[in-house]
Amino acid sequence: MIPIIKKELLLFTKNKLGILTICILLFIYGLILFSNLFNLNILESGYANLDTFFKLSPIIFLLYIPAISMGSFSEELKNETIDILLSKPLSTLKLVLGKFFAVYFLIIISIIPTVIYPITIYFLGEEVGNLDLGAIIGSYLGLLLLCSAIVSISIFCSSMTSNQLNAYIFSVLLSLISFYGFDLFSQLIENGSISLIIQKIGMFHYYELLSKGLISLRDIVYFISITYLFILSSENIISKKL
Repeated sequence: MIPIIKKELLLFTKNKLGILTICILLFIYGLILFSNLFNLNILESGYANLDTFFKLSPIIFLLYIPAISMGSFSEELKNETIDILLSKPLSTLKLVLGKFFAVYFLIIISIIPTVIYPITIYFLGEEVGNLDLGAIIGSYLGLLLLCSAIVSISIFCSSMTSNQLNAYIFSVLLSLISFYGFDLFSQLIENGSISLIIQKIGMFHYYELLSKGLISLRDIVYFISITYLFILSSENIISKKL
């Protein structure tokens, strides 16, 4: 599994476009959060928080992660190199996990530079340190868990087709439904208890709780379960294609 992770990371770092996508992501964040172009400048909001950042992040990563993940298996299937990978002493599950952890590591690298945002607000507020660190920590944990689920969904979609564009579109749609779909649908249900059940199926409900600093084992288990489900689904699909 380790050789697969190293191979994927090496391909990404060698590809200038890969590094460029991370730079573009951080540039977009900076443009939205620290300029007046979108009227979302967090330094002029009057409140020492990162609500704007954590509300925007799911939308951005729902588009960003599928772009990085779409070639994970699609490219292997297109070039018919998947059999070569599996001819080595490597199980299908380890192959999927290798692809998953390689992409997830890249996402973590993309998120790490954003830690400068809470540090900036911490020192630039009217009172130094006037920041809800509990909510910030919970929000980052929620974002990392959400990204883990989206990566697994994207890997799953990539394993289904040899066409990268189809993999990307399918990944975005499935991720959007998984995150926003159930919450929006629950709002159409008049029965409160049924509405809540539907809401709890989607990822938005658990991400919102973590963003408020309400860290619960239930929320963590939920995201880990979603990730595990799609990793196993990817393994099953790849096994059937052999």
